[in-house]
Amino acid sequence: MKISTPLPVSLRIGLLGAGRVASLLGPALAAAGHQVTFVWSRTAAASAVLAAQLPGAQAVTTLPSPLPSADIYFLAVPDAAVAPLLVGTAWPDGALVAHLAGALPLSIFDVQPAVRGGVFYPLQTFSPGRDIAWSTVPLCIEANSLTAETTLLDLARSLSQHVRRLDSAQRLKLHVAAVFANNFTNHLLGIADALLAEASLPPELLAPLVRETVDKALANPPFTVQTGPAVRHDLPTLAAHHTALAAHPAWQSLYEQLTASIQAQL
Repeated sequence: MKISTPLPVSLRIGLLGAGRVASLLGPALAAAGHQVTFVWSRTAAASAVLAAQLPGAQAVTTLPSPLPSADIYFLAVPDAAVAPLLVGTAWPDGALVAHLAGALPLSIFDVQPAVRGGVFYPLQTFSPGRDIAWSTVPLCIEANSLTAETTLLDLARSLSQHVRRLDSAQRLKLHVAAVFANNFTNHLLGIADALLAEASLPPELLAPLVRETVDKALANPPFTVQTGPAVRHDLPTLAAHHTALAAHPAWQSLYEQLTASIQAQL
């Protein structure tokens, strides 16, 4: 299967940030035929490590004025750093600058009218040492000009087979949904892992159950295939679980809240 369709002309990309997302996005851009011209990070080691993986990329820790020329500047930085970076950087007039955040609105670019603003949101979880199949990653695009949108869409399609235009309100709701599906689920799995460890039980015991739960939830509306003591209103089991969690009052409270939420959907 063909993973990506490189653009006829390679795009020059400035990558501001060298963290989890940037460290996986940079090599993917290079593999798709684009040129990452520079990598900026406040941490010299981080920018140097990432730039070394990208042929022709320069590592910088101080953003020069003017910036090196690029077709797109990606802001792969924490959400709170986007606005200060937009205001404090000497962008070329008309530069296309895009952030990668799920929860930041397109209007964040109002603080810097000299640039064309855009969003290039990859809907995936990024962790060191994990390979990403970029052809399967939904890439969500928004921009404040037609030229910016066209460029971002073309770039996205060179990486992924799943590219969507989403406005800021849709993307925010998607981001919240992603936190429930990914971050909260992972946290609950962490609690389950800790409870197994307390009982000297191996985490592999839950693997078939977790896989079937996810497979079933992806094949059906999840609320319609809910199982467990909350659905059955199995009061003796719920009480026994409450007692079993006595040493973990925060988890006990979370169990009760989730039970109430499940029962509210019936």
